[in-house]
Amino acid sequence: MDVNIGEGDLSMRDEEFTLIGRNPVIEAFRAGKAIDRLFVQDGLHDGPISTILREAKKAGVKPEFVKKERLDEIAGQGASHQGVAAYLAAFHYSSVQEMLDAAHEKNEDPFLFILDGIEDPHNLGAMIRTANLVGAHGVIIRERRAVGLTSTVAKSSAGALEHTRVAKVTNIGQTIEELKKEGMWFVCADMDGELMYKLNLKGAIGLVIGNEGEGVSRLVKEKCDMVASIPMKGDIDSLNASVACGVLAYEIVRQRLN
Repeated sequence: MDVNIGEGDLSMRDEEFTLIGRNPVIEAFRAGKAIDRLFVQDGLHDGPISTILREAKKAGVKPEFVKKERLDEIAGQGASHQGVAAYLAAFHYSSVQEMLDAAHEKNEDPFLFILDGIEDPHNLGAMIRTANLVGAHGVIIRERRAVGLTSTVAKSSAGALEHTRVAKVTNIGQTIEELKKEGMWFVCADMDGELMYKLNLKGAIGLVIGNEGEGVSRLVKEKCDMVASIPMKGDIDSLNASVACGVLAYEIVRQRLN
């Protein structure tokens, strides 16, 4: 539902949240910092690398083994990365269970945003802001091939990230299946879907928004109970991902109020 392509993985990173070299990465793990992504050069197996991998396992961070050229790009010209780099999260992540607990504490039906591969930090920040304003209990994002909680995301959320739970999961489809066992229904955005006004979006619901360029992935779409479209009257056929998210989120709010 979107043709607004986000920035690439490197350009959307903030220098103050990028760790370069072995010691900074080891110390970050030992200090309990939230590591978004860990990059390790293929073929390195010495002592410090083993230490980093051990710390990553304890922290639940899956390393990404990459070529030296990839690390050169992350580190920047002239920087010595020693085969290791990491991205710090600007904020700590919540768990999906914490989101469900928050809904139950308020005696409300769970309302979650599930973002399937959002790459642009400004889009993610805007969606987190929308989630907070519509009363959603949390935002679930994908671990790989998606932007994490960078400082740009925090700034774009206009302070909402301080008050909104965000969880990162390995498999969006599997997470949807687990949440269905909790009684939740899922609607995804797609311009080939049924007009959103005709759908029953009440109750415990998850709103699924796909990648800026490709939309919701096929496997995730197949797990959704409903596919919703937004009426379009102009000369182009798609909305920015964060705008589409906002439109559908407020249709859910409208139905909940009635």
